[in-house]
Amino acid sequence: MTTDEFRAKADPWLKANAKPFAETGDQQGREGPLDESKAFMKRLHAAGFAGITYPTEYGGQGLSPAEQAAWNELVADYDLPIGVFTIGQGMPAPTILALGTEEQKRRYLPKLLSGEEVWCQLFSEPDGGSDVASLQTSATRTETGWVLNGQKVWTTVAQHADYGAIIARTDPTVPKHAGITMFIVDMHDPGVTVRPLKVATGTSPFNEVFFDGVPLPADAVLGEVDNGWHATVTMLNFERIMIGTGGRRRANPLGYDNLAKLVTERGLNSDTHVRRRLAEVYAREMSLDAFGQFLNADSAAGNPIGARGSAAKLAGAEYGLWASTVVQDIFGLDLAAGDNSLNAVLMAVMSQSGMSTAGGTNEIQRNIVAERVLGLPKDPGVDKSIPFNKIKFSR
Repeated sequence: MTTDEFRAKADPWLKANAKPFAETGDQQGREGPLDESKAFMKRLHAAGFAGITYPTEYGGQGLSPAEQAAWNELVADYDLPIGVFTIGQGMPAPTILALGTEEQKRRYLPKLLSGEEVWCQLFSEPDGGSDVASLQTSATRTETGWVLNGQKVWTTVAQHADYGAIIARTDPTVPKHAGITMFIVDMHDPGVTVRPLKVATGTSPFNEVFFDGVPLPADAVLGEVDNGWHATVTMLNFERIMIGTGGRRRANPLGYDNLAKLVTERGLNSDTHVRRRLAEVYAREMSLDAFGQFLNADSAAGNPIGARGSAAKLAGAEYGLWASTVVQDIFGLDLAAGDNSLNAVLMAVMSQSGMSTAGGTNEIQRNIVAERVLGLPKDPGVDKSIPFNKIKFSR
């Protein structure tokens, strides 16, 4: 199938099965009720528009990155109720494809791609901050596998997840990056407790998750035992690529199209200052989109995106923070005065600090770009050679 043939198939399907943002009044896509999301994803997969680049033997469509890029462009105007699958299909799925056993690929990928099963990612911990390798959740060997104990935090869609990709410490006697293993954990196990976390917007997009004696079978290891840092970096790269190259969403509350519409509705479009600020929004948004398209095209040509995904993620997070100041400049006190038409913009502004932290802080992304893209010297790491159980943690 050529890219043009794919577009000719996808466009009418979207028009027949999905609603434009302009009709729903929604912003940035949504999760929707879980049953509705699963039913829609099932139809999407059956039509050939989920798992586009995955091999057919694992439930994918066996197409190229060019078709994926075409799909990203086509869906930019549509409100697809599939947000609950974003984490699983953007992070655990490609990691399983890259590092999983044949049995894991055949067991998990078809149901993950079709929406039958929801996945989450469990990395962050309350005491870890940006240092993912300082994790203290442990997995202890047993005769039949492992037992998992510990706590994770800021876990998206954990309340809906059937499975999760989790990293745990399996050898505390070696330096912190060496004694980590990634596992597949059943989120319905009685030893798993999920508690929602309410954020400034009043919603609960994240959760804290507790693991109390959760048994893991021997075949739950994803990658290699004690080589989980490699699996962690692999998944984080997929996360940053997913965030940074997802394509321009024309219903983004802080994007040009939405802001220009609001400005026109308020009769501000003749204000030269406002027009200049909108021009800045447009220029930056188009630059981000062009960079994402460049990385996707490079990937399609066989050149791995790698650490450049951090540059894309950083650029997107910086755009959100900057655009938040622009909308405050344009709309002033109206933004905080309870104007319903500005509610989505206000919620987006309030969430930007979190967006600059998700997937690694902006400072972490700058370090990655400096070290792995530009080849600059690494920051000194005073605890990198010390056995983890010898490191002193302050409380």
